[in-house]
Amino acid sequence: MSAVLVARQDNCGDVLLAGPAVRAAAASGRPVHLLCGPRGRAAAELLPGLAGVVECRVPWIEPDPMPVAPADAAVLVDRVRALGVTDAAVLVSSHQSPLPLALLLRWAGVARIAAVSHDHAGSLLDIRITGDPDVHEVRRGLLVTEALGFPSPEDDRLRVRLPPGPGHPEIPPPYVVVHPGASAPARTLAPAAWAGVVAALAAAGWRVVVTGGPDEVGLCARVAGRHPGVTDLAGRLDFGHLGLVLRSAAAVVCGNTGPAHLAAAVETPVVAIFPPTVPLVRWRPWRVPHVVLGDQQAQCAGCRGRTCPRGDHLCVAGVDGAAVLAAVDHLARLSEGSRA
Repeated sequence: MSAVLVARQDNCGDVLLAGPAVRAAAASGRPVHLLCGPRGRAAAELLPGLAGVVECRVPWIEPDPMPVAPADAAVLVDRVRALGVTDAAVLVSSHQSPLPLALLLRWAGVARIAAVSHDHAGSLLDIRITGDPDVHEVRRGLLVTEALGFPSPEDDRLRVRLPPGPGHPEIPPPYVVVHPGASAPARTLAPAAWAGVVAALAAAGWRVVVTGGPDEVGLCARVAGRHPGVTDLAGRLDFGHLGLVLRSAAAVVCGNTGPAHLAAAVETPVVAIFPPTVPLVRWRPWRVPHVVLGDQQAQCAGCRGRTCPRGDHLCVAGVDGAAVLAAVDHLARLSEGSRA
């Protein structure tokens, strides 16, 4: 049976948002493989509907310069050809091009390739969705799989397969998760502001769990402080076990980062502190109760900066512990009302 390839080659959050497109293709009964980069591999391992994952770091997606070698392209071509892929959905954001990968997929013998593309694609795309659909990234991905003939699932919420077990044996719920890090500093609060958020939540009586990756241990220690009822789990959880911790939380507080989408996938409400470097309509938490904090109409909205181009982070300057506490309490009341 011929296979289908879905490609999403950037961060974990982006890969999670490709999950409904993966499920759409998998509903055909054909094997579906996900092509991702190393920064998205942990999320790819959690997606239901996959027959396998192909990891490849590519220079047109990675944010930092990397070596470029013809041999790397040949390896990817050979791997895709060996999978027997005949149909490919290349998922990219509005600032990315699907055409470099489409060329490699052609060399791998893929017969039908679909993508959203600003540029004339020549013979690289069989189905080119033109323009820049101003829709959420989940819907953007589903437009591509629909174009290949895979109907979208009736339930297009995010889904993940988590490891067995409870959230964390040391931390009984209820608690609030605070995840201060992000792949770019412009997409989250400054450390001092996050420390104020944790202090406000702890002072209000919330048990707080601070999470972060191995490279965020120092950041999380600064944010967590020494407040009673605050637990710092930075560097202690892989992505799947982070999902377990998020699933048991009353709410997750974070910037524009992958854990916001992981929280949505486990149906936990989100307080999204969202600097408008990219459009909220395309990246907000998907189909889960959430509150957005941050000035979406700031004069520099849409800057796409990885660091604040102004230097003062004006768009989230008004977000403080009191605003976050009010948002968490609001979401907690919503949850209680839905259970009543």
